[in-house]
Amino acid sequence: MKRAFSLGLVLALLAGVTVTAGAQEIKDILNKMIEAQGGRAALAGVRTSTASGTLDLVQMGLSGSLTLSQKEPDKMRLDIGLAGMVITLATDGARAWMTDPQTGTSQEMPEALAKDMKRQAMGSDAMLNPAKAGIAYAVLGKDKIEGRDCWVVEQAFADGLKAKLTIDAASGLVLRSKTQSQDPMSGADIDVETVFEDYRETGGITTAHKMTVFQNGAEYLRMTLSRIEYNEALDDDFFRLVK
Repeated sequence: MKRAFSLGLVLALLAGVTVTAGAQEIKDILNKMIEAQGGRAALAGVRTSTASGTLDLVQMGLSGSLTLSQKEPDKMRLDIGLAGMVITLATDGARAWMTDPQTGTSQEMPEALAKDMKRQAMGSDAMLNPAKAGIAYAVLGKDKIEGRDCWVVEQAFADGLKAKLTIDAASGLVLRSKTQSQDPMSGADIDVETVFEDYRETGGITTAHKMTVFQNGAEYLRMTLSRIEYNEALDDDFFRLVK
């Protein structure tokens, strides 16, 4: 993302454009995003990534650890250490699964959550090879955040999900992402906004090291990354469901 290391961040930085009206303008914006993250050659060279750091569930008053692993083109695994438990959410590209924190057993995700997981697992190929992604973009206008001029871009996925990205016009970095998700407990739709900060370069790739997630306007989650590694060996079995 590429490489972005939160569920919200993965979603926000996917790129791959179906060219329509205003094609040159949106193409220029997306190319600037790619360059801001390290450039096409550097991103194409990333086959795996592992990020680790801390996680704060603000509303619950809980803190823990996180490790997010990705493997091109469509595998992802998030391990969260919280209150003495390890919770895993993952997809091997075909099936998405999670652990039950109470029993420790693994099971397939509900359909709506599985769709989100698979969408978020889309890797750098979605950014660098637009035809594979089926993602359409449209420029909605301009905005200003903390004195910075920004582009506002709509990102529409093939399954109907839409996200609104706010992109720093000067740097090409994504500052915010807004979309809708589904509450896994109630099934109700919720508005989700992710704020990206503290961009740093590691191994030629630039990514945000701090992400704050808001649900329906209230701060819900903070994630801070302390370590990112690229192209470490990750076996496909690491992402598969084992019961």
